[in-house]
Amino acid sequence: MKIRYLGHSCFALTESTGTTIVTDPYGNVGFRMPPVKADAVTVSHSHYDHNNVGAVLGSPVVFDKEGQYEIGGVEITGIKSFHDDADGKRRGDNLIFKFRMDGLDVCHLGDLGEECSSSLIETLLPVHVLMIPVGGKYTINGEQAREYVDRIMPSIVIPMHYKTKGLTLDIDKPDDFLDYFEDDEVEYVEDNEIELFRDDISEDRTKIILMERVK
Repeated sequence: MKIRYLGHSCFALTESTGTTIVTDPYGNVGFRMPPVKADAVTVSHSHYDHNNVGAVLGSPVVFDKEGQYEIGGVEITGIKSFHDDADGKRRGDNLIFKFRMDGLDVCHLGDLGEECSSSLIETLLPVHVLMIPVGGKYTINGEQAREYVDRIMPSIVIPMHYKTKGLTLDIDKPDDFLDYFEDDEVEYVEDNEIELFRDDISEDRTKIILMERVK
């Protein structure tokens, strides 16, 4: 499968069959969504920086509710969680989406804000590739994200929803999260796309991949 980082919390996930899913397309956050075509779009919640479905080309099917779905051979599961640590009383609900693509379990945590719990972890497992917010303020912060990584134990972690050049949102840079890991555990990818195979998955270690967004 291919993972293309479009910026903020938005990725284009493409299975080897060609089925493409876009996660959390954003409105104007200081930069604009690049053109992207998809078969489906997942929306974690209704805030403008995550629900700009109209920016995605190709008349995609929209998944914005919890449940189990299938499109083009890709299994999708929407899991209810909270956008804050007060059971959604401040910022509402958040949907986590899991995808089964090319034999890999991929998890996009959306704007997760709730504290790590055994019940949520058990619901999410197994996870091979984890896309996790690390910028704090509106989501979990670097320390909390580290706890999720430690308990989920994915093979690959891709940080998202953090301060980048041009972003107007008041959130933190990824450094606080990355500092919890050794230098050889973090890979800086200057491209905006990676390709993963089942053989890339290691049961013994976790790799953090920081990607450049599409410009």
